[in-house]
Amino acid sequence: SPSGSIDSRGVEDPRITCIDGVFYMAYTAYGRDHFEKDGSIVEGTGITPMLARSQNLITWDIIGPLVMGETNKDHILFPRRIGGRYAALHRREPDIWIAYSDDLHIWGEADMAKMYGPRPENDWDCFKVGSNGVPIETEQGWLCLYHGLDKASVGAFTYRTGVILLDLDDPRRVMRRPLQPIFWPEELWELRGDVPNVIFSCANPVVNGIVHVF
Repeated sequence: SPSGSIDSRGVEDPRITCIDGVFYMAYTAYGRDHFEKDGSIVEGTGITPMLARSQNLITWDIIGPLVMGETNKDHILFPRRIGGRYAALHRREPDIWIAYSDDLHIWGEADMAKMYGPRPENDWDCFKVGSNGVPIETEQGWLCLYHGLDKASVGAFTYRTGVILLDLDDPRRVMRRPLQPIFWPEELWELRGDVPNVIFSCANPVVNGIVHVF
């Protein structure tokens, strides 16, 4: 729940990962204040990609921001270390980036790289993209669900869900990215509402070999 000026207007889009028996939450803090790049807090509405940890999924300790001084969200942690380091995906609009850290506190710019972005020639993910749930480890690679937006007029965007496969050892390498989405808004409650035409998930656990999307 909100605990200060950085998240005073909401704690949004939680993605929970279990690494070495500890639960980690990647969430978006929406507040009346925001971080500058130097770590100072200044007045003015902003969003910050934050991380927290828990031993029991009830009480949480804030770790801190993944990046500061920029509009950045849709971040997720990989469910295990890669090359001995923590790895995360995050969005610098309109693209998805990867970042590495030794301790979850410091995410250096030198340890970040752009992964993939919108496809101008593709009608459903041509405007911007963002990660959904935690990457799923398979024999073929990291299976990731992501959302894509089209270039409809403001207020009429459609959020659809697609998939992408990343290399297990070097997830900066995209193995497969199908042209078509896997599902899109169809039901009345998906087509209408405060934010219409949206399919947006934050979790995709695998239970008995079946991916459940929430």
